[in-house]
Amino acid sequence: MSAPWQKARDYMKTKEFRDYITSTHFWGPVASGGPPLAADNDMKSLPDVISGRMTTALLLYPMVFMRFAYRVQPRNLLMMASHGTNVVVQSVQASRYLIYHHGGGSAAEATAADTNAATVATDAAAATTTIDTHSL
Repeated sequence: MSAPWQKARDYMKTKEFRDYITSTHFWGPVASGGPPLAADNDMKSLPDVISGRMTTALLLYPMVFMRFAYRVQPRNLLMMASHGTNVVVQSVQASRYLIYHHGGGSAAEATAADTNAATVATDAAAATTTIDTHSL
């Protein structure tokens, strides 16, 4: 079991690894990790704050550069994986946007809010009736 760890440690001491760590092939994907993290954090917020235009741009951009990361020589698979992650999370955001704005999500929320208000009003009226009945 220690052989793979030893091999990895020896590789990290090589000039080739140091050159990789100091190149844009490493730092580009690290910097591209921000948008997927931000989109993941945005999934906790309500879908009414999602911008359709920005989500579309943030979905198309990584699709184009995934191909670029694969076609460039040497291939930058770390960059391709970073953009692939961004495509996934932006697709989720886009689906939330479409469901909310074009799939009846906002209308369903309004109906649910009206139903909740009616239920609260009915419960309050029932509680008042109960109190009045017992006070006699």
